[in-house]
Amino acid sequence: MTIPTLHDRVYLDNAATTRIDPEVVEAMMPWLTQQFGNPSSIHGHGRVAKSAIEQARKTVASLLNTSPSEIFFTSGGTEADNTAILSSIETHGLTHAVTSKLEHHAVLHTLEFLAKTGKITLSFVDTDAKGHVDLAHLETLLRTHPRTLVSLMHANNEIGNILDIQAVGELCAQHDAIFHSDTVQTVGHFKHDLQQLKTHFIVGAAHKFHGPKGVGFLYVNNRQKIHPFIHGGAQERNMRGGTENVYGIVGLAKALEIAYRDMDTNHAHLLRLKQRMKEQLLARIEGVTFNGDSANLERSNATVLNVSLPPSDVTDMLLFNLDIAKISASGGSACSSGSELGSHVLTALNVSPDRANVRFSFGKYNTEAEVDYAVDTLAAMYQSQTHKVVAAL
Repeated sequence: MTIPTLHDRVYLDNAATTRIDPEVVEAMMPWLTQQFGNPSSIHGHGRVAKSAIEQARKTVASLLNTSPSEIFFTSGGTEADNTAILSSIETHGLTHAVTSKLEHHAVLHTLEFLAKTGKITLSFVDTDAKGHVDLAHLETLLRTHPRTLVSLMHANNEIGNILDIQAVGELCAQHDAIFHSDTVQTVGHFKHDLQQLKTHFIVGAAHKFHGPKGVGFLYVNNRQKIHPFIHGGAQERNMRGGTENVYGIVGLAKALEIAYRDMDTNHAHLLRLKQRMKEQLLARIEGVTFNGDSANLERSNATVLNVSLPPSDVTDMLLFNLDIAKISASGGSACSSGSELGSHVLTALNVSPDRANVRFSFGKYNTEAEVDYAVDTLAAMYQSQTHKVVAAL
């Protein structure tokens, strides 16, 4: 098997981070070299940098169909999630929150910390066998706890399940709840019209849509203003202290602009790759299944396919052997009883800890040849009845 890829490796971990787009690098370069001013300075160098930030803010706001005054730049999705959760609870005196057990740790750990310290009580909305949120149970929780914070992600980072955030937003509006959605996995892949969505907070991270690492944004609806999370400066209109990451912000705006420009083409490409891998795995490995609803092209993100492989001698070393074969992917087992290790998402779905689970996540630079190579490699590992790794690997 020949590796058909750039740099002699196959990268299928785009849900973790993406390769930066050359157009983004080009847009960032002047701000890494010649334009070095501090945007808080009032002299010419500072004003040029400040202007670049505000132009980037306008670009992001225009793409999301909202006002620039509602966009705040952060260090990434985790900071944006923490700001939305902690600052909304503190600003509005909220005492209750609703989330699910499948959320990203940026949300789940933050809310669990607040519950542990007695700041809030925390409820978990039910999810079905595939990991989809039970909207009827959510409505029951909202009726029982008026004026609550709801934090539910748009697309799950491990299993790709898509939440109907429009429906959740409608429920929150009916019950005077504040709605925060971790949209890190969908910004740049879906068009978010914030004039139509009834969300109070969404977040983005540039490195999830072929931009630079270390920069993100938080959308804060003007009707639910919050106090700052990071103090110590007047940056971001007094909402976030600290010198802005000018070149990162410029790169984020450019990456989002490219993502919207090429969204339809990229989405179709990603769906083809996902369907190709799904069909080949089903045909070539007996007992393969898919976690959550990641194999459902209608109800999951095109970028993620979470593969569950039958118990074998390969299980414990599967990711290691894929890495030896120069394939970059991620995964994990369900948590064993009493263990803190493993995937909390797979545990919530009652996935057997004996199965090997691999998340393959696709990006616009992936090819069909790379998908074929990954499937060939997995099939070779599982081809013998004893499920021993082929000696050639």
